[in-house]
Amino acid sequence: MDERIRNHAETIVDHSLDIEAGDTVVVRSPTVSDDLAVALSEALGERGAFPLVTAGRRDKKQAAFLRSVDADALETPEHEQALFEASDAIVHIRGHENASDMSDISAETHAAYRQAYQPIQQEILSSRWCLTQYPSPGSAQLAEMSTDAYEEFVYSAMNKDWDEQREFQEQMVEILDPADEVRIVSGETTDLTMSVADMKTINDEGKNNLPGGEVFTAPIPDSVEGEVLFDKPLVHQGNIVENVWLKFENGEVVDFSADKNEDVLAGVLDTDDGARRLGELGIGMNRDIDEFTYNMLFDEKMGDTVHLAVGMAYDICVPDDREPNESAVHVDIIVDMSEDSFIEVDGEIVQRNGTFRFEDGFEE
Repeated sequence: MDERIRNHAETIVDHSLDIEAGDTVVVRSPTVSDDLAVALSEALGERGAFPLVTAGRRDKKQAAFLRSVDADALETPEHEQALFEASDAIVHIRGHENASDMSDISAETHAAYRQAYQPIQQEILSSRWCLTQYPSPGSAQLAEMSTDAYEEFVYSAMNKDWDEQREFQEQMVEILDPADEVRIVSGETTDLTMSVADMKTINDEGKNNLPGGEVFTAPIPDSVEGEVLFDKPLVHQGNIVENVWLKFENGEVVDFSADKNEDVLAGVLDTDDGARRLGELGIGMNRDIDEFTYNMLFDEKMGDTVHLAVGMAYDICVPDDREPNESAVHVDIIVDMSEDSFIEVDGEIVQRNGTFRFEDGFEE
């Protein structure tokens, strides 16, 4: 077996999930990522843990189910929820044979499924969990890379010194965590302000997401004002949505457009009331992710980018005395901040044209 796959499995078990003897672990793996599932099963067994490998989501099996199901009859699958309630940790592996397997499912069915699945998603988020990627040929094709080049890209992004990465990102956490207001400006198309007062900033060091490489927080839902053009494409349920534009007033999306697949964007925003508000502000800081690959697990971590998520806020970012933005969706979209752009925190520019003030080359 490729030693990089073994290293990947070891990182999940030891760094991301801190697996201990006796832990029960659900591994959700599509068929195409069997090599990683095998390496994980071996690593878990060596530590005295007990894996249960199940089928992955967002593949041809789930697509077949969603094509045949009556969307109006969708309910929370209690047997699946019981599985996660009884488990100590969960690994979800992404990997595609065909990245467009879900593209012909209607927006209404997607929305109904997300709402039915929301209690399970909350159960997963309340446990130890890790979302990661296997460099499958279908994912490589989506990234417009050869399989060999994509493998090297994936493993460079995740098999790294996470202690060093954490320390680098902590410098941004120290700026953002005590902040009141954040402003994001990019060219003439994006000027957005939001309050993050009292919200908690998280250092994503490869724990829940592997690869990690961002810092993120939750805006106060009704504080977001202005306009934003997301100049990196959004890939949602196998559909590519280009040049998403959102206008916010009192925290709510009051107008929107997209140059391609605007109906997919509309389907997201119409999921529920919380889908028209922001649940996350994230700042990409993984310098080993230097190419856009149409995969948000990687793309949102790119250096020189900011991403915003419409929909659900992560509870970990929100104090106990405040209500998080609730939604059945959490959809990240990216702004390229490498040129004619800046991030301003409480009136002070902390990143200009992708360079942070604590990095060499920052211009006041």
